[in-house]
Amino acid sequence: MNNSVYILKDRAILYVHGQDARDFLQNLISNDINKVTDSSSCFASLLTPQGKFLYEFIVVKHKSGFFIDCEKSQSEEILKQLNLYKIRSNVEILNLSNEFVVASFGYEKYLSLDSTEDILGFTMRYREDPIVLDPRNKNLGARLIINLEKLYLSLKKLELKDNKIEDYYKKSHKLGIVPKNLNKLKNKLFGIECNFEELNGIDFKKGCYVGQENTARIKLKNKLSKRLLPVEIIDGKLDEDETVYCNRIEIGKILINEEYPFALIKFSNENFNKDLTLKSKKGSFKIFIPEWLKI
Repeated sequence: MNNSVYILKDRAILYVHGQDARDFLQNLISNDINKVTDSSSCFASLLTPQGKFLYEFIVVKHKSGFFIDCEKSQSEEILKQLNLYKIRSNVEILNLSNEFVVASFGYEKYLSLDSTEDILGFTMRYREDPIVLDPRNKNLGARLIINLEKLYLSLKKLELKDNKIEDYYKKSHKLGIVPKNLNKLKNKLFGIECNFEELNGIDFKKGCYVGQENTARIKLKNKLSKRLLPVEIIDGKLDEDETVYCNRIEIGKILINEEYPFALIKFSNENFNKDLTLKSKKGSFKIFIPEWLKI
């Protein structure tokens, strides 16, 4: 069994609590907040009114409120955005990133713990701290959200050994799930094009939320023609926002160009062939379609 643990120092923890916290989040996020209980967490996003991607995060019940586990580079913007929507709601939103940290460890290790269940998003407590089976994909393992002062004692008791965060990024990229640089996606694609339906981040049965109308329209009218897909560089380099070509026909755009690249690809285009080498101005690469994504 792999006992590696990754301290995700690039993650932040916000805390939303108060009498109206549940209703407040329900009116904003793409998933159903009622799925979030002491034993269940969810993946969700915050979209523009037009349904474009802004932010993504994992929502975990904590005491009388909710932890928002998000990328640190987006945390201050998420805090501001939530405060913009707060108006007269009885809600307080705190940034607890100096106190709490996220640690990720493997699926098999998670299953070896007492009281776990093999259900995406299943949440248990270890010495009062939540352990969540990643609600997007079980191969991303489990996440422990814990006070920094308790972290290393808990890792020792769990017999987990600190490993390089880059290994976690590689695993996530190989699974086709964006591990970092989410700000490069902002306003550039619809939330549903981020594969949020397949990653359990959208609930089509819940009521209104910001961006719901366009998201539902794309789904119901079968208008989804582009997908965010992971890229494997063969030669050269990639630049952000540059055009992707297949047989000299434009079929997409590079959105994340750095270590773990992703492109928005028109998969319904007749010129698209997942097995061909694609070109950009300065590089050649292949895209790969994750097993969990059926297109």
